[in-house]
Amino acid sequence: MVGKHPFHMVGEKYILAVRDGAGAIPLLIPVLEPPISMHDVLANVHGLLFTGALSNVSPKLYGGSAPREGVLQDEHRDTTTMPLLEAAVEKGIPVLGLCRGFQEMNVAFGGTLHQHVQEVPGRLDHREDTSASLETQYGPAHTVNVEPGGLLARIASARSFEVNSLHSQGIDRLAPPLVADAVAPDGQIEAVSMPGAKGFVLGVQWHPEWRWSESPVSRAIFSAFGNAVRNYRDGA
Repeated sequence: MVGKHPFHMVGEKYILAVRDGAGAIPLLIPVLEPPISMHDVLANVHGLLFTGALSNVSPKLYGGSAPREGVLQDEHRDTTTMPLLEAAVEKGIPVLGLCRGFQEMNVAFGGTLHQHVQEVPGRLDHREDTSASLETQYGPAHTVNVEPGGLLARIASARSFEVNSLHSQGIDRLAPPLVADAVAPDGQIEAVSMPGAKGFVLGVQWHPEWRWSESPVSRAIFSAFGNAVRNYRDGA
């Protein structure tokens, strides 16, 4: 809500990463009730980016406990993204999930989430300091170790690198068709892919869209996504 009116919005950082990093035309898909037909959406796009958000994936979708008071939900988004993710992957449309989108990917294919990773024994506090500047919030927070042979390893050409960290939710049980492509030092899964998918499927827990051009890994991620989008458009 902005004032008394509902708005459908997306951060400019995602728009610029799609336009300039992936070389694609960014279009917002509203999350209405009832949802726009996923078949109509998929007939008119060549790739899907599932962005981060202030809201969390509804825990009722994976059998989790009710969300705590004050934790933002967006069930209209959930109603749109869950079937859209499944249908896109089935059709071979390239999919990139970032932060909430990464978590949506895991839930859509049968996985579960920790609602408060920082309270899990042995886990780091993956949340940002909201009182700090944006440069600090989106600055390097921890290393991720890349699993050899995975999609991210092929894209990033690096065994480890630093990422930002701005999340409370995180993967608990990994969805059966997904594999972990990168993990944090505490064992928290930070990237996933789907080896059996017809097309490009990658999800990352961090925010590569933030100043994407300054990071070789971020540039590689959006370049790979853009190439996959064009290949799908061209029937390659």
